[in-house]
Amino acid sequence: MRNYLAGTHVAASKLCIEPALVAPELGQIRRALDYMLAQQEPFPAVAVDRHWNLLRSNSGAVRLVEFLVGPLAPDTPVNLADALVSPGVLRPYLLNWADVVGYFVRSVEADAAADGTPETAALHERLLAYEGVRAAVNAAPTEFAITPVLPMHFRKGNISLRLFTTIATLGTPQDITLQELRVECFFPMDDETAGILRGWLAESQSMPPQLAKTRSS
Repeated sequence: MRNYLAGTHVAASKLCIEPALVAPELGQIRRALDYMLAQQEPFPAVAVDRHWNLLRSNSGAVRLVEFLVGPLAPDTPVNLADALVSPGVLRPYLLNWADVVGYFVRSVEADAAADGTPETAALHERLLAYEGVRAAVNAAPTEFAITPVLPMHFRKGNISLRLFTTIATLGTPQDITLQELRVECFFPMDDETAGILRGWLAESQSMPPQLAKTRSS
């Protein structure tokens, strides 16, 4: 089974797969992204393109991913849509997987209708092909009336994390790469989650640098 996270490159405590952002004229954009991602600490944040390929992340995202799926190997591109929807990556730890994936895949369908590109259509079809996804898309939400936003509820061992997200885009992009750029920030839904994420940061800061890079919970 293909693992869409196991190949992520860990450098300077960041997940960084960003060939689309290396152009010299995008230097100010890179600095703005770094600022946004750093400000989100200790909570996770990622920058992705329209097809959910990972471009950049903060250390909070690294800590969350390594807690859930273990240490990350270098040099394989990461697609966060596949990681979320496919059976063997995040799904085993996402208690409300059906609700989250149903909402997410419907948003990808809306993107495909809006941009009309074969790439987005292919992403949508690929996600629908995973086991259980069509049923999740067609199911009625179970948390709609319970919470103001739909959280992602992860559980591994005795640790429970409930997170909601915001998505930001550039206001006036004129470059095709920047038109597709999205920054997704994860926020704790409760004090317990906030305390765990802050605790992971404190723990990583107390470790020797090399040990902190290879930490896995």
